[in-house]
Amino acid sequence: MIVEQIWTANTYRNFNYLIACPETGETLAIDPLDHEKCLSKAKDKGWEITQVLNTHEHGDHTGGNKAVIAATGAKLLAHANAKHSIPGIDRGLGAGDVIRVGNMVELESLDTPGHTMSHVCLLSHTDQPAIFCGDTLFNAGAGNCHSGGHPAELYQTFSGQLARLADDTLVYPGHDYIANNLEFTLDREPDNAAAKKLLGSVADQNPENPLITTLALEKEVNTFFRLHNPSVIARLRENFSDLPRELDAKTVFLKLRELRNDW
Repeated sequence: MIVEQIWTANTYRNFNYLIACPETGETLAIDPLDHEKCLSKAKDKGWEITQVLNTHEHGDHTGGNKAVIAATGAKLLAHANAKHSIPGIDRGLGAGDVIRVGNMVELESLDTPGHTMSHVCLLSHTDQPAIFCGDTLFNAGAGNCHSGGHPAELYQTFSGQLARLADDTLVYPGHDYIANNLEFTLDREPDNAAAKKLLGSVADQNPENPLITTLALEKEVNTFFRLHNPSVIARLRENFSDLPRELDAKTVFLKLRELRNDW
């Protein structure tokens, strides 16, 4: 599996992805908002885009569909329940569905509600797995739930699916928010030495060649995975004086998401 991460350099700091079969050159375009860059990169590599996949229905992820499909004749894939919000879906996806790209690439669809209720992430069937997570999981952060999502569902996605992935899973998010997310982690957990060190190395990173994190690293620096950490809980009590003596992980997650909304 060949992964080409494409930096759009737009206001929203989007990443687009091309996933190519090294044997055939057949390619899947994930959220190809910057259709010009995606089409140009595929042409330069000698690849053929045969499928377009949207992780969810927001315009900064679907906006390039029409141009890419017009240029390539690619089929459009998205969550099965997004059929009314994403025009022209050829294949609706559910949990466990497999997307094949050429002869050598298999990606598994994960049903990951939270940011929206019709969101999929893709998990590669490779020796070292990779997850293409749209706006569900960011480097050191979690997606918001402002436009059609729900934080309780996002918690279930994190705790029931993402946290259970292999620690060496590579994380490919839909946006470059790592520096700001690390600053939030340090606001919530000032003694997190790993987050502090990482922020120093990525604060001025070139998003054309960004750090690719793993789930293991995320569990060290992403506050939304650190729900039982005493420092996180202590800081939370400073903001919410009415919290019960015994805090469950879901409540911690929801309160962190609430704080992050206005941070």
